[in-house]
Amino acid sequence: GLKPVLAATLGFVLAHNILYTYIAPLLDRAGMGGRVDATLLLFGVAAIGSIWMVAVGIDRRLRTLTLASVGLFLVAALMLGAFGQVSWIVLLAVVIWGLGFGGAASLFQTASARIAGEAADVAQSMVVTAWNLAIAGGGLLGGLMLLGGGAGLLPWSCVLLLAAIGLVVWKSRLGFA
Repeated sequence: GLKPVLAATLGFVLAHNILYTYIAPLLDRAGMGGRVDATLLLFGVAAIGSIWMVAVGIDRRLRTLTLASVGLFLVAALMLGAFGQVSWIVLLAVVIWGLGFGGAASLFQTASARIAGEAADVAQSMVVTAWNLAIAGGGLLGGLMLLGGGAGLLPWSCVLLLAAIGLVVWKSRLGFA
């Protein structure tokens, strides 16, 4: 039952790091290249709100919150892909992305701990390993996409990843129960 949790963690954080690592080229598409600082501040504030929302409901609604997190991030990636040249839509997408991302670490760690039971320490280590691999992979894959087709490819790759992750979470009754 841990495989779906690890797959979801890897895919979600991979998608996040594809966008987050290359936020400057994404913002350049909307003429906002000089506002990386303010955009990341906006993302961070939204993420803090997400952490609070997850903290309030994680014990009772792990699966629902995980699906909401993936869904919010998917909507944000769709917005960045389809309307990434429109600054106000980019800012709205960044807020939605932050709301989807902020509590994700708690969601995935909780799912792994629940499924692993007494082996929770081992499961936690595996989640951290998946998370770290995704950070490196996001930089690598995002860089290759920038070289191969530009910043416009980044959000669409995330749409594909997040759709797959949503299906994994949806079908995994055990890991995200």
